Amino acid sequence: MKTLLRLVFFFLPFLLPAQAQLAQDNFEGTSTISSWFGDDCGMDNNFSNPLVGGLNTSAKVLKYTDIGGLYANVRFDAGFNFNLSSSAVFTLKIYVPSSGLTGTQPNRISLKLQNGSLGAPWSTQCEIIKSVVLNQWQTITFNFATDAYINLDPTSVNPLYRTDFNRVVLQVNGENNTSRVVAYMDDFLYSGTAPTGFNLIWSDEFDGTGAVNNLKWHHQTQLPGGTSWYNGELQHYTNRQVNSSQANGVLSITAKKEVYTNQGQTKQYTSARLNSKFAFKYGKVEVRAKLATGAGTWPAIWMLGKNIIEPGAYWSSTFGTTSWPACGEIDIMEHWGSNQNYVQSAMHTPSSFGNTTNLGGQTIATASSQFHIYTMEWTANSIIFSVDNVVHYVYNPAVKNASTWPFNAEQYLLLNVAIEPSISASFLQTTMEVDYVRVYQQGALSTPSIADKSNFRVYPNPVSEELNIAAEINYPVTKANIYSITGQLLHAFSTNQNETTVNVAGLAPGIYFLEIQSDRGTERQKFIKK
Repeated sequence: MKTLLRLVFFFLPFLLPAQAQLAQDNFEGTSTISSWFGDDCGMDNNFSNPLVGGLNTSAKVLKYTDIGGLYANVRFDAGFNFNLSSSAVFTLKIYVPSSGLTGTQPNRISLKLQNGSLGAPWSTQCEIIKSVVLNQWQTITFNFATDAYINLDPTSVNPLYRTDFNRVVLQVNGENNTSRVVAYMDDFLYSGTAPTGFNLIWSDEFDGTGAVNNLKWHHQTQLPGGTSWYNGELQHYTNRQVNSSQANGVLSITAKKEVYTNQGQTKQYTSARLNSKFAFKYGKVEVRAKLATGAGTWPAIWMLGKNIIEPGAYWSSTFGTTSWPACGEIDIMEHWGSNQNYVQSAMHTPSSFGNTTNLGGQTIATASSQFHIYTMEWTANSIIFSVDNVVHYVYNPAVKNASTWPFNAEQYLLLNVAIEPSISASFLQTTMEVDYVRVYQQGALSTPSIADKSNFRVYPNPVSEELNIAAEINYPVTKANIYSITGQLLHAFSTNQNETTVNVAGLAPGIYFLEIQSDRGTERQKFIKK
């Protein structure tokens, strides 16, 4: 007998428009900047304009006086992180009288973008330098999309891919000199939009106790070659709680030294390898984790194409059509205990795999003692990797084809700790702790993808009032979510029936997406509300 679950929607939330980013000051009361500060120089941001007329009829300006300080500059913190992908242009007016100069420095102004949250904010700065004509007001434009820029750290990526800049530094006639400069500045302006909101479409906060949630994760334990794992790894992966469990909001993946026999093979180490029962195309992944440690350990947070042919992988039996590396591999984070605190991101494609050339990384001093957020942002054009919002690698091949860009189809997540042949003889046990795994999609891209083949029938479609969900075989619905066309989660409900009816009369006419979870996994279907 069919059990009905009736839910009525009383309102439909809407996405808010993107918020403006504005940093502006005319020094006459119209300002969004409240934190002007002078380093090693004099500064007066309420000074009478010494040359009123022509390009600048303003009564008040900012006066900058370099009295010979090596690093003289003025700066402010914006209160937000600049979205240079929205707008990369900064403008200001400047007047440098020749009477205020000493020395032989070239006449120029530098605009530097920094991360004011760092203890050494200049260490990852990006700078544009422009020439200045003396004895006249002029407008200077700094465009980080088109102008030549200088990264102080040569390993820093293109500033358009950076999301950590929140400070502006202005410096006249360079640094590391004792020359004197007087300059007047006015009408500073940056205007852009904040990144549009990301919508959370899947996550695990690991709030349970004991075994990992088997509705979200698959334990991959089958030896792919019958005798061992890839790369000469020494471990057996198991589904035991001693190797993977959750408690106090944290997932623990533990690699242990122990004699363990499985599949006719005896090995000296065990660990766990989890596949997500969720796959997606394009979006942002955030994983907050504290990494395993010890020479010979290899914790990883990564992704594989849903279409991979790999024995024992969750999706392979149903969707496996393509071998590695043609399926594409995205390594969000890898850490080798033999190179403690260095984390790396890498891409494996038919054009470069194994010892790939497509990689980048950074040193995180507390990678194994503190939690850090490892982020991958994947669009149709590029894949960006960062730790705690500091970008260390961007993959954006000029030619995108099957050889360089197999990243136009769904991928799934993997979490594991492997044991390399170089494992230390003294090794006993190590754990990678994961606070959460979250997947977001942005704007129209946040639409959940549609299942390649369905285990459920959703009808009638189009629907006016009651939408029926029926399992084609005995896989009861455990949970379902309804999303708007923009990917916004409108409602979530739980059940445990083979057939369920949902009242959608309260939805406005349009296209919606239904995400259905069962013991078989997660799938998504589109329906139309009349």
